[in-house]
Amino acid sequence: MGERVLEADCASCAGLCCVAPAFAKTSDFAIDKAPGRPCPNLDGTTCTIHDRLDAKGFHGCVVFDCFGAGQRITQETFGGRSWREAPDMLALLPIVRQLHELMWLLTEALKLDEAAELHPMLRDAREETDRLAGGAAAAVKRLDLDAYRRKINPLLQQASELARAKARAKGQKDHRGANLIGRRMRGADLRAASLRGALLIGADLRGADLRRADFTGADLRGADLRGADLTGALFLTEAQLRAAVV
Repeated sequence: MGERVLEADCASCAGLCCVAPAFAKTSDFAIDKAPGRPCPNLDGTTCTIHDRLDAKGFHGCVVFDCFGAGQRITQETFGGRSWREAPDMLALLPIVRQLHELMWLLTEALKLDEAAELHPMLRDAREETDRLAGGAAAAVKRLDLDAYRRKINPLLQQASELARAKARAKGQKDHRGANLIGRRMRGADLRAASLRGALLIGADLRGADLRRADFTGADLRGADLRGADLTGALFLTEAQLRAAVV
């Protein structure tokens, strides 16, 4: 696989994330918006409040990351057309976005020296995921995404286990999928902990030892990470960090 760009390039996208998703008026969004309806702040393909999203009540937009799916759909799948010309592209965004996120995770796993024995399988999985994401629109929409994630996730989990094995604190509790909303964990020893899919909304993690911890899919909205040691943290995205207090 060539060097696939797995970060958003809004200038090369038709503004898909401002049209395809639904918004519910919450602390993350200032308005209700139906799926497929353009956000009122969208002018053509440009967000008119992009430089002040938080101030305008659109924190959900700040923490969103398409992992480069938007520009791929716009430029490659639909040849530079807009969603007005090709409304089918809107249905592709959530699917291709998740495939690109998987590609990002697989790319991160390939950086783990401890998981070298898995690197051939990780590379094959990344190439397969890239092919699926670049398929014709009809084929992408037919993809059973849940089944595909179930196929890839065990490989990513194996890579995580290998990377964390030596660093894990003795008796370390598995926090995978745990509800840790608002939990006081200041200064906690969470070295090489599994926080995959954990709900850490508003958790106090100030000064916590999070070296080599696995953050795959963890919800860090409002989590206080000030002073935490994130050295070598696994699968921690920029969007997760933007959602937290750092």
